[in-house]
Amino acid sequence: MKAPNPYKILMSGGGTGGHIFPAIAIANGLKQRLEPVDILFVGAKGRMEMEKVPQAGFPIEGLPISGMQRRLTVKNFSFPFKLIVSLIKARRIVNRFKPHVVVGTGGYASAPLLKAAAKARFPTLILEQNSYPGITNRWLGKVVDTVCTAYEGMDKYFPAEKIVVTGSPIRKNILEIKVSVAESRKYFGLEENRKTLLIIGGSQGALRINEAVAKHVEQLLATGIQIIWQTGKFSMDMAQRSVLNARFRNRVALRDFINEMDKAYAAADVVVSRAGAIAIAEIVAVNKPAVFIPLPSAAEDHQTRNARSLVDKGAALLLEEKKAPDEFYRVVYGLLKDEKKQELLKKNLKQFEHGNATEKIVEEVLKLMKQKNG
Repeated sequence: MKAPNPYKILMSGGGTGGHIFPAIAIANGLKQRLEPVDILFVGAKGRMEMEKVPQAGFPIEGLPISGMQRRLTVKNFSFPFKLIVSLIKARRIVNRFKPHVVVGTGGYASAPLLKAAAKARFPTLILEQNSYPGITNRWLGKVVDTVCTAYEGMDKYFPAEKIVVTGSPIRKNILEIKVSVAESRKYFGLEENRKTLLIIGGSQGALRINEAVAKHVEQLLATGIQIIWQTGKFSMDMAQRSVLNARFRNRVALRDFINEMDKAYAAADVVVSRAGAIAIAEIVAVNKPAVFIPLPSAAEDHQTRNARSLVDKGAALLLEEKKAPDEFYRVVYGLLKDEKKQELLKKNLKQFEHGNATEKIVEEVLKLMKQKNG
């Protein structure tokens, strides 16, 4: 008996974990729903996705695309050439692969791939996880079929009839935390019944956040709390020096990177974090009171806009990076000692919950395939 022809899906998401891991989550969700299925990723050569996607078990092809530098550099002169070559190669991939659907979650390669697919009239879907979309997705929103978003009110940027509010895909072990507070604190070598602060700055750490923590760590520990501090590899030495002579240094769990983020969230009473889309989605999912310190240099200051969307509805606190060196202790310990405030933030966070975003996006992809392919 002849095997059925596989469903063919093109995926693109890259540059940062915030684009790559949602794409992988969606790909795995589609793999569970479609049989047989052939999934091919398209990324940008030399970027993080060229390593992470094969590690997740999916093939990937690279385009020579890169971003425009904000300042005038020699690299900008090659950008138009790389874009043209990438558009040509993307068109060849689309025409050769003949996908049932093309999904983009952001990153340099998404633009040429989704543009080529839309022009060839293949079904297309993009995911916009930020409350303020970048230029590429605003442009793609005009040509793709469906736009999945993490926030309400995105009809300011995309055609209203294309928008589906799904939330952001996050790791399943975080969505369904199964470890207790006591077990989690024990995992980090901390005490079971002591208030715990979790500090995360993204997978690479965050220098300015780490400097603010280092300045105030002894003062924080003197209040009786304990700290889980993800420093990133570049700030680990500085963080170690800052706690070396602290009286209560045994109450600080230093990690350059935390793989077991479900345990870190479970252990925490309060979280200090950057305000990338994935960080916010995870904090909403685990329902933890948070102080966001947005990265001010993020494209079009989207992290501040992300944080503001929660702050304006009483669901989080915001501390500007430039004020962190002076105000970190006041803002962070102020929240840690105010249990009524914590409960209010947790209550208000619930309005941002979207359940299992990955499943919702998979449903939209399947719906689009059915509409377009019959």
